[in-house]
Amino acid sequence: MLFSFLMPKPSNMKLYIFLFGLSLFMIQACTSESNKSSVPSEESFSVIFGSVKVGHLNVTREGSSISVDYDYKNNGRGPTIKETIKLDSEGFPVQWDIAGNTTFGNSVDEHFSLQGQDASWTDATGDGSATISQPSLYITQFGSPYSLGIVAEALLNAPDQTLPALPAGELKLTEMEAINIPSDAGEAKLKTYALTGADLNPTYFVLDEDKRFFAFMTPEFIIIREGFEEEEEAIRQLAEKYSTERYEKIQEQFANNYEGNIRINNVRLFDPNTLALTELASVQVHGDRITRIDGPNMVSDDDQTVIDGAGGTLIPGLYDMHGHMADDDALLNVLAGVTSVRDMGNDNEVLDKLIQKIESGVLAGPRITRMGFIEGKSQFNNNNGLVVESEEEAIEAVVSYSDKGFYGIKLYNSMNGDWAPAIVEKAHSLNMPVTGHVPAFSNANAMIRAGFDELTHINQVILGWVLEPDEDTRTLLRLTALQRLPDLDLNSVPVNETLDMMVENKVAMDPTLTIHEVLLLSRNGETWQGTHDYIENMPSNEQRSYKVALANIANEKEDEAYRLAYDQILTTLNMMKDRGILILPGTDMGGWFTLHRELELYQQLGYTPAELLKLGSYDMAEYLGHEDRGSIEQGMLADFFLVPGDPTKDLKAIKTVSMVSRGGVFYYPDEIYPAFGITPFGEKPVVNNRIGN
Repeated sequence: MLFSFLMPKPSNMKLYIFLFGLSLFMIQACTSESNKSSVPSEESFSVIFGSVKVGHLNVTREGSSISVDYDYKNNGRGPTIKETIKLDSEGFPVQWDIAGNTTFGNSVDEHFSLQGQDASWTDATGDGSATISQPSLYITQFGSPYSLGIVAEALLNAPDQTLPALPAGELKLTEMEAINIPSDAGEAKLKTYALTGADLNPTYFVLDEDKRFFAFMTPEFIIIREGFEEEEEAIRQLAEKYSTERYEKIQEQFANNYEGNIRINNVRLFDPNTLALTELASVQVHGDRITRIDGPNMVSDDDQTVIDGAGGTLIPGLYDMHGHMADDDALLNVLAGVTSVRDMGNDNEVLDKLIQKIESGVLAGPRITRMGFIEGKSQFNNNNGLVVESEEEAIEAVVSYSDKGFYGIKLYNSMNGDWAPAIVEKAHSLNMPVTGHVPAFSNANAMIRAGFDELTHINQVILGWVLEPDEDTRTLLRLTALQRLPDLDLNSVPVNETLDMMVENKVAMDPTLTIHEVLLLSRNGETWQGTHDYIENMPSNEQRSYKVALANIANEKEDEAYRLAYDQILTTLNMMKDRGILILPGTDMGGWFTLHRELELYQQLGYTPAELLKLGSYDMAEYLGHEDRGSIEQGMLADFFLVPGDPTKDLKAIKTVSMVSRGGVFYYPDEIYPAFGITPFGEKPVVNNRIGN
């Protein structure tokens, strides 16, 4: 999704965590005089998340100059961006300067210049240049969504509404539909558009009848022209509709619902009980269940579809234990073999709709276990789930989630820690486990005493060992304070007290280690370590996003502190594992390839590849009480995936998935990846459909 780094990703959003910003602007385009004259000197837009206004986008035009002020804060963080665009006499941008900071504090100092046909730019990954021989569009790293209007103008005047992009790729504009909404001056006549080509998913936005930027939209997050805030829900629903229609088409085209029996021949099965692969076998599926396991090349009159596993490995579907699900990553998780996700907090209405679409077969997606998100009201609160202002309201929220069938409860940063014991007591009385962040001005020990069954994010535990009681973790301090970790004695009394309490109370740990790897070790211009195996297969914008730091690394001292902090985190997790504390593999980064990386990193904790396959499938099914999945056995759900190699010897084998069954619906990733701009990794297995033979 364009702009995915400066704003929350739909519904999880999915991080909400790695949001900085991508935007576009025109290098060469045609701007009509009539449109130029209709552009007001000042425009204001509201930034709205979960129906709550969290910031602004203000635009000022003075002659040939445009100034943009873009700022929002949700969950105690968000970007602050200022842009200056200079236009020539024909209205073409000849200079673009972007400054400020990203969601996680990385400093922004980006510049673009066009002199004749010579374009040059500087962004977080370094310097770039190109000689322009035809109209092209440059993709910025940190610009605001306002430039969508300029980009749209260029593409509307281009052949087939398509233009090449810099640094690479091609952009295409597609008109979706005309809509009218009420305004004080009468009905506002609008059109919605999809912009595709640079990222994994389309960017949806709205232009008015003068082709001026009116709104940027996702199912949860919107930027809309001031005065039209009451229409934000209706426009967000359009984004949801377009996303659903896109994935419905993909499902119709690529989901294989074979009739009768399906047999996967010539495969070895990963057995979580022995931590080894079986001899060559075959697996028969009928409906959504595994019905037989036989010899390697079984063929009978009843077998109607036969898939040749070619000696590969069949692995039970994996779990991402820390997701925030949305349409745009539901299918991608399935394609990566992640067939179950525990959703740790969401817009409840959006999540309900997504689950309905997945369960009805309209969309492909993992099986979702819902945690009821409860947050306390404050100036820093997250706007997902239910936001409460008293202990009584919090307890009512627990009951509400129980009535709706949620699995458990998750508490968040702005929750009053003093309410936790009563919340946990109520949840436990309803057979609901409790997990979450450590509330501000509290610590992990207090939450363990309150009855937490699990702690979320390793930094939430460690902060209790390095922060003063009055320091506020509702801000970016909960990340930047990790610089203090190198001075922490991990053999100290406070550290051992917390670990002892976790052992005594059987408290599990959901560390989201991959986030901490990216936060602490990523540097501008350097490829994220965890993406090396697939970055070249990704769309151009996605590749650039994997070369940007999250935190602002001000100097060499901070650089060293963050690197040493990551080492301290690894040591802490090793100590937890050695004491028998259960580690739960979750990402908070959307899952799919990131879940592979999360498991891969756990090898540094002493897990073998086979132990990690078991941890990521069988153990998590057992932890959540899912008796119908986690292993490949007769009677179990047909949730598994095929890889050519042997992941018990080299865990990287799970990154090359050739086939996935999600409840007996079969997907071949390399058929589907091009729809996301991803270059396929391998080949589809041979499929012999024997219906009627």
